[in-house]
Amino acid sequence: MQEAEEIGPKVADSIRQFFAEERNRELIERLREAGLQFTATKQRKKQGVLSGLNFVLTGTLAGMTREDAKSRIEAAGGKVVGSVSSKTSYVVAGEEAGSKLDKARALNIPILDEAGLFAILGSMSDV
Repeated sequence: MQEAEEIGPKVADSIRQFFAEERNRELIERLREAGLQFTATKQRKKQGVLSGLNFVLTGTLAGMTREDAKSRIEAAGGKVVGSVSSKTSYVVAGEEAGSKLDKARALNIPILDEAGLFAILGSMSDV
């Protein structure tokens, strides 16, 4: 379960504990009998130059909003996450970056400014 995106050891253990309780399994069965369907369509991840990379945005970017930066990263296949961890590929730091920048430095995570982000995105004209 931990290989699924956004699921770590704590969430996996909570899910295991939930299904270990008989009353929860009975509830799920009653919901099924009532017609609730437990299926979802799997969304395909976008492929691009940033596929498989996790980014954290911090501080104020001069040439674009953070939402703009997030859109560009995701359009190139990357993922924007909210906090710095060992799984973070890059931190994009603008003006007045705070604790996220400090944590990135402590974990030796590469830090990019806005120009560095544009350099990684390269000549992507559709982003």
